[in-house]
Amino acid sequence: MTVALWPNTGGTGAAAPERPADGTSATSPTPTPSRTYPLSKAPRAIPAVREHTAARGPGWKPADGGRVVVNDKDLADEGRLLAGELGLTYAGAGGARAGDVQLALADGGSGAESYTMAVRDGRVRISGPAEAGVFYGTRTLKQTVRADGTAPEGVVRDRPAKPQRGFMLDIARKHFTAGWIEDRIRELGDLKYNQLGLHFSDDQGFRIESDSHPEVVSQQHLTKAEVRRIVDLAASRHISVVPEIDSPGHLGAVIAAHPDLQLRNVNGAATRGAVDISKPAAADIVDDLLNEYAALFPGRYWHLGADEYQALVVSNPEASYPQLAAAAQDAYGPGATVADLATGWLNNRADVMRRHDRTMRAWNDGFFRGGAVQAAADLQVAYWTGKEIGARQPVEYLQSGRKLINYNDEYLYYVLGQPNQFVYPTGQRIYEQWTPLVVRGTTPVPAKYDGQILGGSFAVWCDLAGSQTQDQVAAGIRMPLRALTQKLWDSREPVLSWQQFQELAGKLG
Repeated sequence: MTVALWPNTGGTGAAAPERPADGTSATSPTPTPSRTYPLSKAPRAIPAVREHTAARGPGWKPADGGRVVVNDKDLADEGRLLAGELGLTYAGAGGARAGDVQLALADGGSGAESYTMAVRDGRVRISGPAEAGVFYGTRTLKQTVRADGTAPEGVVRDRPAKPQRGFMLDIARKHFTAGWIEDRIRELGDLKYNQLGLHFSDDQGFRIESDSHPEVVSQQHLTKAEVRRIVDLAASRHISVVPEIDSPGHLGAVIAAHPDLQLRNVNGAATRGAVDISKPAAADIVDDLLNEYAALFPGRYWHLGADEYQALVVSNPEASYPQLAAAAQDAYGPGATVADLATGWLNNRADVMRRHDRTMRAWNDGFFRGGAVQAAADLQVAYWTGKEIGARQPVEYLQSGRKLINYNDEYLYYVLGQPNQFVYPTGQRIYEQWTPLVVRGTTPVPAKYDGQILGGSFAVWCDLAGSQTQDQVAAGIRMPLRALTQKLWDSREPVLSWQQFQELAGKLG
């Protein structure tokens, strides 16, 4: 039930209740003639709520004796978390009384991540069609109490504009402790992110314990027990962990343990980070790892990488790597190219993960124009750059029907040490200039493609790993993460100025 209270026209200063949309009656305490309330303002939170129906009343704030109650046992985790944060008692299932917060699963809403928060009669009711939406409602309540001490009277109806709202962390080039990652998960949860990407294999390191190939694992790494705790904590915040074993490039740590898999050109020179995809053993070891980690990461999404395969950055790949050219023609017929062989590699790895019922993505420079082989139709494009050889505009992917996640390196890449003309992104620039339609550079794609852009992700890359400590990274990404979630939750121009947004972020912690 949602209720909005508006001033009557009798000139008494009292408030008259508006009948709810379902036709039921509802009342709120009528202020005495000596005490009236101004019309409420929207709760203050990051991201901002999309819709608030104002009302007159005292609002709600935590008080002694206040409880959190739920209407469904599936909301127990959300209820206990909120109770601890607000200093309330978790009372389990039951009806709400004055001073309480009730969490409820209820029909209606605008999807699994939508929620309604009604503040009236001295209590709060947060409801949604699924646990995720109710959780996001608790984040709004927590933030508005932290910002102003009181949740304002009225009704919030809220939902995200984009279904994928992510943060990606390169733990391959730089070891991050499990505790630091868990702190980021708590931060991401409060900001209503729903994905954490972990890029854990690259030339510089392989950072998660392995049973199938322990020889590839770096000395500094996360144990599987630590990863399970990370995955469980993320799930409690309705965040899916998106693993990435990048291949067939960026496999230097694997090659260090298996030098026979190193790609070499026609002159015998080693090609950095690249495995020789004409060798079945290269596919075998990658598939072993994919199958092993599918059990460790049970989430819906998987990142296959596929970017920057160095065999494809030379002027004539077929002449430079005749063994790859021969393998391509053997597999796909006369005229097939090294790019076709690389696409076949991507499709084969996708087949492995499809058996684990994953939704998969790959970097945009792993998709090639034309050729004898096309990337599988269900692969989503993780668009990060337009700087690669043969770069294609985002519209080309969208016109073909591809779905896309926005990793625009102009705004969303935090590259340690700022190599290769990268500059640390600022929250202000994201807040004032970027929208999900700005996929490449600074120019948006036509609005008609908005539905194919599933969301976006901020990415921390550790190219020069010693340039910043963990704490410096956390401080550097703080405001960019807040700006990005605002634009993914609601891509319209924000109501607050950047200065006001910064001030609010300071209050929320």
